[in-house]
Order: sequence, then structure tokens, then C-alpha cells
Amino acid sequence: MWKRASELVFRNFGLKVLSVAIALAMWWGVARDPVAEIALNVPIEFHGVPPNLEISSEMIPQAQIRISAPARVLRQIAQSGVHPVIDMTGAKPGERTYNLTPKQINLPSNAEVMQIIPTQLRVSFDRRATKEVEVRARVIGTFAAGYRISYTQVDPPTLEIVGPEQRVKLIDSAITDPVDATGVIGRATFTTTAYIADPLVRVVNPVPIRVTVVTEKSSSTTALP
Repeated sequence: MWKRASELVFRNFGLKVLSVAIALAMWWGVARDPVAEIALNVPIEFHGVPPNLEISSEMIPQAQIRISAPARVLRQIAQSGVHPVIDMTGAKPGERTYNLTPKQINLPSNAEVMQIIPTQLRVSFDRRATKEVEVRARVIGTFAAGYRISYTQVDPPTLEIVGPEQRVKLIDSAITDPVDATGVIGRATFTTTAYIADPLVRVVNPVPIRVTVVTEKSSSTTALP
């Protein structure tokens, strides 16, 4: 019996001693790692937003999270990123308030959320709407003496936009970036981009806009604003 026990104890004795030494070193390193705090400004993740709804709040929500943990763990957290997660399943048009709690933040077991700012988040929702709007060319510059604009042509002439319903209703056109037609005699085509003034409304399929400016002779020089 004693012989059997001795064999079990001393079998691979060197490896056992090494394992114990490594475990002690790791424990000692963790025990000596001081506890510290860090404040992180992080974006909020929205999960489960119904497909027929749009968030109509202009301000992009962020949260400040104070986390306490061993310094080594805090460095890992800062590098990996932390995001509060809000489940918006079942949201309906209108305003809704969501609580931000430590349970919504995934952290290692030896880290603790000390504070979240803000503790609540109010979000506005609206139905998703689409609409086709005209593309209007903005032409600037000074023409050659004796020439003026005959007409302008925009291709494509319309774009489809999408966004919160109440905001989409207010938009009747997309405006191109300024096209400088200075010195154009006859016909010239420019490639530019259309702009939607509302940041919550977007173009469904953004494409380059081709603006063709055609000039003709006139009795006086025309300067564009």
C-alpha cells in the first residue's frame, strides 16, 4: 500500500513540481496586480430593431462606463471594446425609454461595472418610408462673354430615399454638389453627388450624378451665383 502511494506521489515528480510552481507564480502575479478603474466612452448597440421602424433621434447615443478590475484585465477590456446592448424587440412608433444596467455589459468575472452614464436612454421611433424625389442641379460660375445657360440635364433625374416617415415627407428634392460651369461654351457634362439635407434620411442606391450644362449665345454675359 505504502509502495503504491509512493509511486503515485513521485511519478513524474519534476513535472508536478513545475506545475505547482507555475500555479503559484500565476497566483502571485494576480495577487500583486493592483485594482484600478477606467472610464470608457462607448457606443450603444441596438439589437432586435423591427424591420419596419427607423430610429428618428438625431443624437447618436453613447454611454460612459466606469469599470473596476485588476490593471491587467482593464488593459484587455480597453483593447477588446465594451458595448452596452439594448434589446429593442417589440418597439413601436413613438418614444420609449430604456434602462442601462451592468447586466447589459459583458465583462470578465473579475471586473465590475461601477457606474453607467446615462442610466436611461430615450429613443424615438418612426415608421420606415420610401419616396422618389427629383434631383436638382446646382450650377455655379461665370460664362464666357455672350453666353448663357440654355438648359441643364440631370441623370438620373430622380433618386429613391428612405428614412423615418415624418422626415421623408418633408423632403421634395436632392441637391447636387456645386457644378462649376465657368467658361462652358456649348455643352459640358460633370459628374457629382446628390445631397440629402436630413442626416436621418438616406439614398437607397447612391450613384454618381451626371449634370450636363448646355449654353447658348445671348446679348449679355450671365453670372451665376
